[in-house]
Formats: sequence, C-alpha cells, structure tokens
Amino acid sequence: MFHRVLWVVLDSVGIGEMPDAAAYGDAGSDTLGNIARRRGLSLPNLSAIGLANIRPIDGLPPAPNPTGAFGRCALASPGKDTTTGHWEMVGIHLAKPFPLYPNGFPPDVIEAFEQAAGRKILGNIPASGTEIIQQLGEEHMRTGKPIVYTSADSVFQIAAHEQVIPIPELYRMCEAARDILRGAHEVGRVIARPFIGQPGAFTRTSNRHDYAVPPPPGMLLDRLADRGVPVTGVGKISDVFLGRGIARSIKTKNNDDGMQRTLEALDSEASGLIYVNLVDFDQQYGHRNDVEGYARALEQADAWIPRVCAKLTADDLFILTADHGCDPTTPSTDHSREYVPLLVAGRRVRAGVNLGTRQSLSDIGQTVAENYGTQIAHGESFLSSLT
Repeated sequence: MFHRVLWVVLDSVGIGEMPDAAAYGDAGSDTLGNIARRRGLSLPNLSAIGLANIRPIDGLPPAPNPTGAFGRCALASPGKDTTTGHWEMVGIHLAKPFPLYPNGFPPDVIEAFEQAAGRKILGNIPASGTEIIQQLGEEHMRTGKPIVYTSADSVFQIAAHEQVIPIPELYRMCEAARDILRGAHEVGRVIARPFIGQPGAFTRTSNRHDYAVPPPPGMLLDRLADRGVPVTGVGKISDVFLGRGIARSIKTKNNDDGMQRTLEALDSEASGLIYVNLVDFDQQYGHRNDVEGYARALEQADAWIPRVCAKLTADDLFILTADHGCDPTTPSTDHSREYVPLLVAGRRVRAGVNLGTRQSLSDIGQTVAENYGTQIAHGESFLSSLT
C-alpha cells in the first residue's frame, strides 16, 4: 500500500510507566510526562500529528484534528534495553531478559577476557562512559590496560585511548569478548568505546562499534530481504541487527547528524524501508539525568518534522516510536519500563485514527511486513486502520 516507509525510533522517549514498572524499579517513570512537568516542552509538530492525543501531557494540548494516527505500544518482552526493544519491533519476543551485572562481571569472564586480550584490565564496574574515562583514563594511558565497564543495560563496554590501543586492536578485543560472552553471560551488546585527548579533557570519538547478539532468523529485516525490499539503516540500526537484511548502513555522530542523514536518505532511496535510530535522547541525556538537554533534543526533533514531511510523497508512510523509556527526572540513570508513543503520518494516512494501546512493539513490524506482502512471527498489523 505504501512504496516507501520511514521508521524513526526516538531512542528512550517513553510515554508513561507500564503496569509492571514497579517490578523493574521504575514506578513513577514517565519520560515525556515528567520532562513536560519539570521543564515544559514545545512540540507543536509532534502534537499536530497526535502526540498529546495519546494521553494528557502537561503544557501540550491535544490536537482537535490530528493530522495522523496515534497510539502507544507496550513491551511484551521482559527487559527495557535497546536490543529488547528493537528486536521486538521486528518480531522477536524474548523469553527472558539479557543478563545484567550491577556488581561487575564475574572473575571467570574477566580472566578469560584478559587472556584473550593479552592485557590486564581496569574498572569492571557499572559506570557512565564519560565519567569512567575521566576517572581511569590517565592510568589507562600509563599502563595500557583497557577500561572494562558495564551499565544498567546488558552491555560489556571496552574503553581505550586511540593512541594507546589502536582501533583495529580494540575491535579485536571486542570480538574476543563477544566470543566469551555466550550462554548464561550472553549480554545484549559488546561495545567498543574509543576516546582521545589528555587527562582532564578526554572525549569519546565516533569510532564506537557495537557487537550484538545475532538475532534469530525470520525477523522483519530477513523477510524484507527475501522479498527484495531494500532496507537502509541510519544510526545504530545496523549494529543492533548485525547488518542482517540491511542493504545500506549510514553511521551517524549524533541526533543532528542522524536527522540530516535521514533527509538525505529520503532524497536518495526511492523505495523500501528507511529505519532510523536517533540515540542522543538516551545516550547523552537520559542516562545522565539531563532534563534540559533531553527537552532541547525533543524540541530539535520536533522542528525537524516539517522538513521530513516536505520530502514525503503520496506513496510514503512515516512512523515515529521509541524502544523503551529513560526518564531523566528520576534518581535512576537506568532505562525505564514504559509504554512508547506511536505516531503514523503520511498523505494517505487517515487523520485522527486512534490506534489505542498496542500489546507489542511487534505490531509496528507486522504492519510494515503486511505492507510489503509478508509477515513475522509476532504482532498484529494496524495497516488496514491507516487508509
């Protein structure tokens, strides 16, 4: 029904706690709602599509005549991380969450990694990536020991100065870690976190690389590839899915770069799926409890919406959603177990359709699958409601 689909994930932009939020330590989490209450938000373009029609949000009146369809999605899988959310979008439901390491990784994992890397490590604690390189970066430069750390996510992260451990060697270490972290310790992602600079002024570079768990066969991107539907991944999409089913991958530095690259992809890709992740909401602001930064990033994304819509043709479908929450107003710096917004726009999309509360993020993937004449294992398509 639509020749081209633009699917944008506003990473971590949740819209209120799910019923089981307390079991995850997230009672009261409400990323959009709490930011609006604490700081205020001006989101006229998202609101025009129907954002404030999903549920009341302080300072954002519901549109009397929304230009798009609107609703919200629950996470059916246990967990609240990038891999869980993105996998569920494409039809993969997890039976159990990826493992977490609030006290660092066990000795057998670290010993195996040190042997494979040929170096002892520093760290092995949960930490902010920007903070831990300031704390341990000077010792790392002096000793050559890589900095290993985790977070509230299921991740094994390795930070190294590019002049101490060259990028190819850092990537080799990450590949070794990925081989070690299997079975009970199969974390969602191993992440290379290179940085540069001098003590007191270290900065991370854009040479980050993620090593995800291979997704099971049969997910949406596999199905689209089988149908000859080209998929363009913008941002970390290719990393999350290990490049599976993705014809073209476009790396991005930040939200601004991601939004610009998306506009360029709309000019260059005439058909298929353009699948985008805008990561700064989560990476730069949510995990750092930066309410002002998060709010500004939302307003910048809102100002970008008209530029996107100007490039859409009558054969285009535009989907906006998120993968989980990350409420910067709570004491926690972790992701939060929240519903995520669902906004759908396009010239042929029925205006004002309330899509309600979807029981899974897979409903979005099933909708895209049906549009291209295929299906995935989970999810209920809402394609027929759109036209």
